[in-house]
Amino acid sequence: MLDNWMGRGQKGSDGRDEVGLGSIRRPVIGLALGGGAARGFAHIGIIKTLVAHGIHPNVVVGTSMGAVIGGGYASGNLEKVEEWARGLQPRNIFGYLDIRLNGSGLIGGSRLAAQLEATMGQGLIEDLPVKFATVATEVRTGHEIWLTHGRMIDAMQASYALPGIFSPVLIGDRWLVDGALVNPVPVSAARALGAEIVIAANLSSDVFTHSTTIYSHGAAADLNVSVAPESAPEAEPAKRGFGRFFSAERTMKREFFGGGGRPGISTVMVDAFNIMQDRITRARLAGDPPDLLISPRVGKIGLFDFHRADDLIAHGVRAAERAIDSIQEAIHILAPPAAGAAKAGEKAAEKAGPEKE
Repeated sequence: MLDNWMGRGQKGSDGRDEVGLGSIRRPVIGLALGGGAARGFAHIGIIKTLVAHGIHPNVVVGTSMGAVIGGGYASGNLEKVEEWARGLQPRNIFGYLDIRLNGSGLIGGSRLAAQLEATMGQGLIEDLPVKFATVATEVRTGHEIWLTHGRMIDAMQASYALPGIFSPVLIGDRWLVDGALVNPVPVSAARALGAEIVIAANLSSDVFTHSTTIYSHGAAADLNVSVAPESAPEAEPAKRGFGRFFSAERTMKREFFGGGGRPGISTVMVDAFNIMQDRITRARLAGDPPDLLISPRVGKIGLFDFHRADDLIAHGVRAAERAIDSIQEAIHILAPPAAGAAKAGEKAAEKAGPEKE
């Protein structure tokens, strides 16, 4: 019976799914996938769980990392994306960091884009079997841009171009950056593309401290307590040739990721961005809530913990399993049996007569 409601069965001449005596209309299911850097791998577990229960989204809209995972599903390459994600380790993550100091971002992004293209191909959004869109932000105007056609890889790259970290992406005549600046969990875009039921995945819902106010804070009251100034880095001996180059590269990575208790450039920028994203998400979801919200408990996993794909995918599976009953109930409500099917069922029951004990 569950398979019938989820849309499995043969198609009738009127486009409905024929099941037994009657037919049902399948509602258009939309999936809005939010951003969250490495935490976005939880979307893989969410999508796999939905599909395992016969729930196949017809509309997929993603922001930032949600655009990458959503694109993997929409193009039929989710398994390849999962294989790539599970294979990431700290040592090979550095291989995607084409750090540069002469651009508009610390990371050029070409290496990561090349990997995504190798994983998903060079397809166009308009050729995908399901409706797909990514959300980006125009640099100068702040316009919310929905990318609904063109190269899928370009659309994903624009959606995750975190300002200051990744360079902006030029699409058409617009320079675009991360869509989480304007629409972190794109419920509105999914509805606009025709979704009747919108399932949203928010990756920042369990970060409880984002809304806390510390109402009394300042320097230590005891003036006799001396605070040691930040220690200056020890001067390294001058190196020549390749040793000099690799020393500079190590220094850049240390400044990028931080160390010794001090946050690096990337940590400060991404944490600040994440706090802002959380506040925007709360406001957007309050004004345009999804029909169902899936909230993986991934707050304790760092934004740069890309090597923890196994844990993140498992969190996504558990979160989706918790929501399955509610999703199925919503589909039952929006897809009742056709009137003719109900009457046919009543007549069949009358012919059968009362059940014998």
